[in-house]
Amino acid sequence: MDASSGADPRDVGDADTPARAQATNVVGSSSLGSHQSGPPQRSPSSSSINKAAHRQSFAENLRNMPPSPRHRHPSLTQAAVQDLMNHPPSGSKHTNPRFAGRDWRDIAIGELTSPDDIRWIDMDSSVEEATIALLKSKTNVVLIREDASSTTAISTFDYSDLNAYLLVVVGLSRPDGEQLQLFNRIMSTAQQGGRIALREIQPICRQDPIVNVVSTSNLAHAIEILGSGIHRVLVTGASGSVVGVLSQLHMVDFFWNEGVNFPTIDRLYPVLLRDLAIGTHKIISVNSDAPLSDALILMNDEGLTSIAVVDNGQNVVGNISSKDVRHLTTTSSAPLLNDSCMHFISVILNERGVEKGQDTLPVFYVNPYSTLAHTVAKLVATRSHRMWVVESASPSPSAPATPLMGPQTHVSGAPPSNQAPPSPVPTVAVPASAMAGARISGKLSGVVSLTDILNMFAKFSGLHPSDPGEQRARRRRSSSSSVRPSLESSRASIDVRR
Repeated sequence: MDASSGADPRDVGDADTPARAQATNVVGSSSLGSHQSGPPQRSPSSSSINKAAHRQSFAENLRNMPPSPRHRHPSLTQAAVQDLMNHPPSGSKHTNPRFAGRDWRDIAIGELTSPDDIRWIDMDSSVEEATIALLKSKTNVVLIREDASSTTAISTFDYSDLNAYLLVVVGLSRPDGEQLQLFNRIMSTAQQGGRIALREIQPICRQDPIVNVVSTSNLAHAIEILGSGIHRVLVTGASGSVVGVLSQLHMVDFFWNEGVNFPTIDRLYPVLLRDLAIGTHKIISVNSDAPLSDALILMNDEGLTSIAVVDNGQNVVGNISSKDVRHLTTTSSAPLLNDSCMHFISVILNERGVEKGQDTLPVFYVNPYSTLAHTVAKLVATRSHRMWVVESASPSPSAPATPLMGPQTHVSGAPPSNQAPPSPVPTVAVPASAMAGARISGKLSGVVSLTDILNMFAKFSGLHPSDPGEQRARRRRSSSSSVRPSLESSRASIDVRR
């Protein structure tokens, strides 16, 4: 249940042993492709089966991967979550000798990035292999190259692309006449357990441009791009080879931890969101009782990476992001598509709290009287890409709402300017009114994204980022017409130099 733009706010740890599995056990299996309902089945443990006769499933391969050596967020009680919301962790108050006395606008992009952030996959690799690589990526994206000898990215694969692929496999996409043959071929191959290469699914992937920036460019250049709504830039060396990835979250994290070195940025943190007039009041949300498939389709059609889940009183009770589709890559997870969004959220919380020891309650909202520091601290602490803005809670039914309400656009007022297989699915869905979020959140009234924050930082520093609305509109157009006329070239690549 993430609030990420490209994906889950929490990082997925690395695993050094690649998992090789049959395509029948990935998203493209026949059981998931037919979109049938029925109780999910627990996979047998490796100790209770004849390994010589048993072919491991995609889920089992992931389960047997070495545990992540990376840091995990500790489990939080409800009281601890409430305390985090009221008193989020403060940024660093000590000057960093690397940046002290420097104008942040002159810092080189290469000082913030590392080759360790890059995960490669070849264009003719399978979707299954790309998904495994994505689960192990620190930056929630896999760079696609023509072959193993290349160091140039010709496309990318992220959780939004995985969502688009999933919707085709299960027959939930709406292809037009031109797309029908392609969609049917992918769906048929997946249902028969055939191998599907990344090259074959490129037409259904979102058409985000690849933006290349040389490592010697400064952060002023980077923030103008990221503050305009581009989620990430690829950092290249003098030879043109990719040497790092700089994302919006990475940039906001830098400003939060190093803001004490930069007075122009640091003085904004105590200001209230209301006074900054940041974010937007037009939000697309989905009702908690709507099927999960509705949320996934809506995110794909609108080019969104996350969506708010609300009850009938428009109170925020959860959040679903494109990265959550990683819970749907096994055949046993197929019934979740027909279950409610609230049920899906309860599955994710059950996994985090019981199996993985992560946060047992979500922290994904602020209010107009939250300071920018409070908002950024929560974004950084939860690795989120959005915070939903809420007002005081509205009356809401004590039981699940009926009749079901589908996806909707909620407008309030005028705009101010690891990797582990899913847990066993609970047998009883949790009603929205029973979730903690219904008691401690409030009525959805807006959203603040990383794009909004970086755009504001840029403008207050005298820079001129483009209007993020243009990029958002372009992303929606790209998602609504996912098939390109030809495959003679991959996604547009923009090489920005200064």
